[in-house]
Amino acid sequence: MTGSKITGVLALAAVLGAAMAQPGNAQLLKFLHHGAAATAQPAAPAAAPAPVRNAAIAPGKFDFYVLSLSWSPGFCESNPSGKGRKQCAVGAHLGFVLHGLWPQNERGYPSRCGGSQSVSKAALDETVGVYPARGLARYEWRKHGTCTGLSPTAYFAAAAQAFHAVTIPDAFKAPAASQTMAPVAIMRAFTKANPGIRPGMMAVACRKGVLQEVRLCLTKDLRSYRACRQVMQHSCHAASINIPAER
Repeated sequence: MTGSKITGVLALAAVLGAAMAQPGNAQLLKFLHHGAAATAQPAAPAAAPAPVRNAAIAPGKFDFYVLSLSWSPGFCESNPSGKGRKQCAVGAHLGFVLHGLWPQNERGYPSRCGGSQSVSKAALDETVGVYPARGLARYEWRKHGTCTGLSPTAYFAAAAQAFHAVTIPDAFKAPAASQTMAPVAIMRAFTKANPGIRPGMMAVACRKGVLQEVRLCLTKDLRSYRACRQVMQHSCHAASINIPAER
């Protein structure tokens, strides 16, 4: 190491040492260190998604994706007005379904970016077994898909790819009875089932004390999860929430 490099290293060490000596700065430096480690090298999902049919994923102007998984029984309990009749019918036996794949920025998100609003039958075929209804898929294309820079077919293929890469924890696989669980426990269940997910990369959404969604943040190429401070900050803060059983 040259003399100039040694001098630079010693100077940096002196600055860090002085910062550590200031009240409150030690915790800040610790936070920055661990935060950088968590975001600089995001771990891959348990089943890393493959590229979508040779098409570039998400060339649009945004920072990352949010994959929103809707807990279907919670949606049905909180929306008794008749929305999603097929989804909420007795015997549907739906647990986590895809609400949407949303382009997201570090602050805020783009929506309804114009362009073609129509969706072909071939594109909608990508949504079978992923979205609970084709009407929802069309809505998601208009509001979110038009901001990705993808065609409808490529967008829905990317959404299906991201959805199928997530391992649903055993506690949410066809539960026979309702459960009560803390939001943080739900997060732990997902991090245990998906080693690529870490704290700060997801959020739990609730409504009137009922689980609505689990939201996971992914890089634009859908190959790894990543930190998302603003999304995480909007996570449910209830001590515990109800998780209705499948219908």
